[in-house]
Amino acid sequence: MKVFDAEAVHEALPWSYLIDALSHAHRGSMPLSDVVVQNDPNKTANQFITLPGWVAGGPIAVKMVGVFPGNEKLTPPQPNVQGLVALFDGSTGAPMLVADGAAMTARKTAGDSALAASLLARDDAEVLLVVGAGALAPHFARAHMAARPSLKRVLIWNRTLPKAENVAADLRAGGVNAEAVNDIDAAVAAADVITCVTMSDRTLVKGALLKPGTHLDLVGAYATSLRETDEEALKRARIFVDTRHGMENTGDLGPALRSGLITPDAIAGDHFDLAQGRARGRESGDEITIFKNVGGAHLDVFTAIALNNAA
Repeated sequence: MKVFDAEAVHEALPWSYLIDALSHAHRGSMPLSDVVVQNDPNKTANQFITLPGWVAGGPIAVKMVGVFPGNEKLTPPQPNVQGLVALFDGSTGAPMLVADGAAMTARKTAGDSALAASLLARDDAEVLLVVGAGALAPHFARAHMAARPSLKRVLIWNRTLPKAENVAADLRAGGVNAEAVNDIDAAVAAADVITCVTMSDRTLVKGALLKPGTHLDLVGAYATSLRETDEEALKRARIFVDTRHGMENTGDLGPALRSGLITPDAIAGDHFDLAQGRARGRESGDEITIFKNVGGAHLDVFTAIALNNAA
């Protein structure tokens, strides 16, 4: 059985390889998947989540992950999301690999959004805005730059400016032209690609400020109580998701679907539709596109298979 710590996961899954692997995986069928969520018996915001997935005729993957929102405030800080991913032979049940869950989640989640950017962002996009400066922020910056090599400048915004400055410094150390910004409205108006990786419960990206041709990636609002953009953005854009399954339970999309602002038919396609040619991606240079990163156990399966194939 192969064992991958966090460093080994990141080394084995370079962004370009992972984007291609995810694209290829979506040309097949949706794996059987499920999710089991357990809330902290002590009534905190902490959760433990188990996500099994099984590819027809292929392997089984199980992600076991804790979501502990206060971890980043610990000394020293820890990732808010961490755990393990295990891959099993689908014909015998034998364990094949186990990998660091935080690293796998970072790669899977950012790779999912980067795949969307490769299909929906303009191929001449130059300015990337990362909204949020948590542990996932640098991964999303690098993943989007791999998906759209035309990106030349990265802006980082966070409610706490020093955290944005830390992420920008980390990216600059790796040769990225990155800077922290104070004014999110000005940054939104300047950006060609925007990725939101936050725990916000209020609008951050105002739809009225999106310039023609912008691609907006919504990641952090995983519950209906959370929000990263507003109704104006949803009305102006063609909307895509990685999977329709569970999208009604996410922030941004869920409330809009329940209120009737948009209908399920407003979703132009998911990753399976795009990969298999049932939906068209960007249709013009002026079109605004939104991708909602819903996530799911199927993406953990795809990423674990990519890891196993790479090693």
